[in-house]
Amino acid sequence: MHQALDTVAMVSLGAGALSASVIAVDILAGHRQKMWILNAVWPITALYSGPLGLWFYYKVGRVSTLPAMQMRHAEHRTDSNPAQEKPMWQAAAMAAMHCGAGCTLGDIVAESYLYAVPFTLFGMKLYGDWVVDYILAFSFGIAFQYFTIVPMKNLSPREGLVAALKADALSLTAWQIGMYGWMAIAVFLIFGHELEQNEPVFWLMMQIAMLAGFATSYPVNWWLLKVGIKEKM
Repeated sequence: MHQALDTVAMVSLGAGALSASVIAVDILAGHRQKMWILNAVWPITALYSGPLGLWFYYKVGRVSTLPAMQMRHAEHRTDSNPAQEKPMWQAAAMAAMHCGAGCTLGDIVAESYLYAVPFTLFGMKLYGDWVVDYILAFSFGIAFQYFTIVPMKNLSPREGLVAALKADALSLTAWQIGMYGWMAIAVFLIFGHELEQNEPVFWLMMQIAMLAGFATSYPVNWWLLKVGIKEKM
């Protein structure tokens, strides 16, 4: 059973790495996003979502590249019907992915560090991991939002930081709650013990945890967009 799960984990991790590589190569080949931070968001998203993230990139991400937008602008220059905005479900998904990319990067860095330097809290390494994960995930997530919102609104560094915190603090927290929820299920209910970061199964569980984070962050981002706290990308 353990060997079979390791095989599943390796296949899933390989699919994520391959999907991220395909997107990265496509971006480097000239399909760069109009908003530069999305050039990092898309491959990072594919690391945990695999073929699903790759599909969404070609459905949504490809139409947000500089060449695609320039082409649409030329086509609609003499058209009485302006180009439509993204549907709300796509806009909310993009907002959650953008937030989640910072969280994912922060969690990867945190877990890699914690493998070398374990931190125990209340007698469990898992709880220590969650503290460090949250700090780094929140920091990376706010940085991703900062570098999106500052050029978009031409804000000062202080204004940009305040705007980034306002736009993404709730979303980032919702993401981490979903992630922690799944990892708690994995540790306490599925396996009955803590997983080590050098095990493929640990990273498979982290992939699923990121999808859980997307699920808990998605409705929050929908609400943030609807009430105008966060702007559509």
